[in-house]
Amino acid sequence: MTFWAALLTQQVKFQIDLVPGAAPVARAPYRLAPFGMKDLSKQLKELSDKGFIRHSSSPWGAPVLFVKKKDGAFRMCIDYRELNKLTDEKEHEEHLKAILELLKKEELYAKF
Repeated sequence: MTFWAALLTQQVKFQIDLVPGAAPVARAPYRLAPFGMKDLSKQLKELSDKGFIRHSSSPWGAPVLFVKKKDGAFRMCIDYRELNKLTDEKEHEEHLKAILELLKKEELYAKF
């Protein structure tokens, strides 16, 4: 297994800290054209087969949309804006500053 493959398959425990009194948010799905539904099913199956995602049941939900890439393919994106409004950003500011400081020294970045 390569270094990058090992890194991508590591399980990491994390939590999202919410502002006090935050209640679950579940937005209705965006409408998708038939090709969008086909792409969504395909991408979800790939992610599930690779073990990156698994079925879950939650009162929280965010809609999916597709963004066309330069090569014409579609990238699945999840709209977390409503959830982001409820996150306690102060908890993560120091971590973000440390990560950005480390990245200043790097020359290689991944394109997603």
